[in-house]
Amino acid sequence: MKAVAVIPGRANSIHLAELPKPSVHEIPNGRGVLVQVLRVGVDGTDKEINAAEYGQAPPGYEFLVIGHECFGRVLEVGANVTEFVPGDYVVPTVRRPGGSFYDQIGQYDMTLDDTYYERGINLRHGYLTELFVDDPEYLVKIPKGLKDVAVLLEPASIIEKGIIQAYEAQRRFKMWRPRKAAVLGAGTVGLLAALSLKMRGLDVVSFGKQSGPSRNLDLLAQLGVRYISTDDVSIREAAKQYGPFDLMFEATGYSPVAFEAMEALGKNGVLILASVTGGDREHAIPADKINLDFVLGNKLVVGTVNANREYFEAGVYDFARAELEFPGWLSKLLTHPVVGLENYREMMHMLTTEPSAIKVFVNVAYDWR
Repeated sequence: MKAVAVIPGRANSIHLAELPKPSVHEIPNGRGVLVQVLRVGVDGTDKEINAAEYGQAPPGYEFLVIGHECFGRVLEVGANVTEFVPGDYVVPTVRRPGGSFYDQIGQYDMTLDDTYYERGINLRHGYLTELFVDDPEYLVKIPKGLKDVAVLLEPASIIEKGIIQAYEAQRRFKMWRPRKAAVLGAGTVGLLAALSLKMRGLDVVSFGKQSGPSRNLDLLAQLGVRYISTDDVSIREAAKQYGPFDLMFEATGYSPVAFEAMEALGKNGVLILASVTGGDREHAIPADKINLDFVLGNKLVVGTVNANREYFEAGVYDFARAELEFPGWLSKLLTHPVVGLENYREMMHMLTTEPSAIKVFVNVAYDWR
């Protein structure tokens, strides 16, 4: 069967590969679930893997099938699968367990291992293919009413993880009632973070580099989120007028912003960092002031990357609420469709050159609706 793959370590090696058709019998104890891939979203991770910045092929392969944002439909289940039946819609998780204690208790996104296993990213094939098989533990059931937007669930799960863990950590105060939030970045993750925080009742301000009319800014306005261009006003200055910010979510991909956010974070506040920055950039900061403010202000920084099924399920709940509170809003993020795996070059071209793209995605199955 067809699959879109890269050769790790070789830049711009994206190509159409062949994989053997999977079987439910590959998963032991009758626990296999065969899934037809319907849609796959692509993002900066796929772009960076194709640029040979990171990623390793699974053992026995010279190539890595990419794509980690997947939505599919169950075709067949093993004899001992009770959680799913053929026809169910599902979204698979990405990380798979290693050997640490956390991996063994279902918290594989918090692994202590230096080697990690992620479908479509490292040592495990991804979902830009026709079929895959997995254990029910790594599949999340999707209501039919969310099937058109479910491909957005993987990036949303990382946001859910960060926000849920921020609230969990703030139990240290016995009572924490955040009122004002800032989201740094107005791309896919920034938009979904603004939605999630807005639905939790926070007054949200979004920061970005864009100015003038755009689809992203229209979407923020539809949520009732104030947008500020950092070309006009710095985050620190805006915090004086619209803060103090009790919760900040950084999703710019530009590491110096994290330190600027630390300066703008309010007392008892939490800063969530979601950007994966693999470079070697250096940046001068007022280290003494940031350190002092964090110590005296009881401030906290939390990182979020990848997610286990708990946070995927939280995303399903928030998506259902979003469809009620902001009908049709999520579907507007799906801006750039590609039809068929064979059009992988068009997919990568959109991903790398189209500035108006919020979410590029591939309709793998042509007639699934």
